[in-house]
Parts: sequence; structure tokens; C-alpha cells
Amino acid sequence: MPTVTLQFDAILFDMDGTLVDSTDGVVGAWELFAEKYPGLDVTQVLSSSHGVRTVENLKIHCGITDPDELEREASRFEDAIVAESKKNGRHGIVALPGVAEIMKEIGSYAKLPTPRWAICTSATKNYASAALKAAGVPVPEVFVVSEDVEKGKPEPDPYLLGAKRCGVDPARCLVVEDAPAGVRSGRAAGCKTLALITSHTREQVEEAKPDYIVPNLSRVTMKPVENGIEVTIETD
Repeated sequence: MPTVTLQFDAILFDMDGTLVDSTDGVVGAWELFAEKYPGLDVTQVLSSSHGVRTVENLKIHCGITDPDELEREASRFEDAIVAESKKNGRHGIVALPGVAEIMKEIGSYAKLPTPRWAICTSATKNYASAALKAAGVPVPEVFVVSEDVEKGKPEPDPYLLGAKRCGVDPARCLVVEDAPAGVRSGRAAGCKTLALITSHTREQVEEAKPDYIVPNLSRVTMKPVENGIEVTIETD
């Protein structure tokens, strides 16, 4: 299988669908919200909500417009993801394939003033911290969450902020994403993009035009080198 090896100043990871799988909890949370918001089509919501901030999903799918109510309901929704993830025989929030191996190599290189990797997620800080803990993934010191930006993905703001906090040029960063909105965000920020086929079809991901596509992170190795991270990708 052919490989490509590249070097970056920093790796900017998405969280849900990239590092952790919270599908069971997300399904449970939407089912819970359907009890309060009649007419909510959980199947339809699940097909379009991934990679988008909770507040934006609640505006679109639940019709919530009041800012204070949005904040309260977003917090309730993300608490429900964690709580519902293990109910009714569900498997909980778990690390995705390849993540543990990558973190063994680069996990300790996330400290300021020269972090080599960061997380830029559409989730809130409380939920993202809880999800990473549940999955056994370390929380990096550069941790961009929903509250940190006015405009979420597919706008470039989350990844621009991640690169800025790492002290590096976005053009020297690799964004690792599973959602088309996230790939578009990384491209708009001027980063190279690696897309995973974990939550969307290959066709949906290809439409966002990432630089590289793999099934999941088991096809990727990362190791620290002087002034950065070396990334080897097994391409199809």
C-alpha cells in the first residue's frame, strides 16, 4: 500500500468522529430532546448535524432562538450525550481506531509554549472535556471549543485560532477531520486537510476536497521530530 510522509509544525484534530466516537450518546440525546420538541426527526437530524455546533443545531432543528434558552439547552444536550451513551446497552464514548497508538507517540507534546498538537472542536468545553476523559484521550493545552469562536465550522475561525494558540502558521498545520464542514473549515484556514471516513460517506467527504482521505487513524502514524510532527499516511 503506497504511503506519503509529511512534516508539520502542528496537528489540529477535530474531536467527535476523529478522536472519539460518541454516536451512541448523540443518538440518545436527540431521542431525549424529541420528547420535548415534537416533530423532531432524529434520523434526519443525525444525517446533517455532525460537525456543527450544538447551539446552531438547536436553532435549526428545535427552533430555539432565545440566546439564554439556547445556552441552557445546549448544556442540557451535551450533558445528555455523556449520560445517554451507556444507557440501554449502548457502548459509551470510546476512542476511535488508531487514536491510542498516535497518542502514545505525540500525547506528551501538547504543552505550551510550543505545543505540537491541539484539538479544535465544535463542542462546548464541559462536554469535550468529559468526552475525552471517557475515551481516555488526553486534553491538550491548546483546546479550542465552541465558546472560543463567534463563527464555527465551516468558517475558518476554529482552526485559525488553534494555529495561533500553537504559535504556528496555519499553512504549516494538518487538520484532521471527519465532517465535511470541518474539512471546509480547515481548507478555509489555509491548512492541509486529512479526512476520515468515520461518520460520512466517502462521496460526502470528497465533495469537501480534503488533501488526503483514509478510513480512520489506524492508517496514519505520527511521531515527534525536531520542530514538529512527522505524519505517514497509508493512501488507497
